[in-house]
Amino acid sequence: MAKLTKAQREWRPGMPKKRRSTKVMFGSTVLLLEAFVAFFGTLVVFGLKRGEVPPAIILSVGIALSVVLVLTCAVLSKPWGIGLGWGLQIVLILTGLAEPTMFIVGILFAICWWYGIRTGIRIDREVAQRDRVQAEWDAAHRDEPGAPTP
Repeated sequence: MAKLTKAQREWRPGMPKKRRSTKVMFGSTVLLLEAFVAFFGTLVVFGLKRGEVPPAIILSVGIALSVVLVLTCAVLSKPWGIGLGWGLQIVLILTGLAEPTMFIVGILFAICWWYGIRTGIRIDREVAQRDRVQAEWDAAHRDEPGAPTP
């Protein structure tokens, strides 16, 4: 039998499910898309500049950037995770020094990142407000017939 996670071991019937952050979901989506772009951009630079720069440097830097973009998804819920994401946006823009088209791609992804984080924060705030109002209503109408049981 598979080993249970901490959340699975602590679960009890009737426990409310913890909501996932929309900000983290949007941010993770942008970072994963950027990882693919960084990987394919690495292949482009490898093909175009193989004679100017050692291939090992091109591939190691590009693959490392792709891996860091993917791993950053795991820390977006931490207070410093969004800052790391912003730093990676700058790094992606700076890849335009190796391939000028990446300046445009990096700026467009930075705009997507900004919009995703901003919109995710707004949606998370609205969901928290809706949950508070629902909890207040449930508490006020608990004794009525047909009321849901907690």
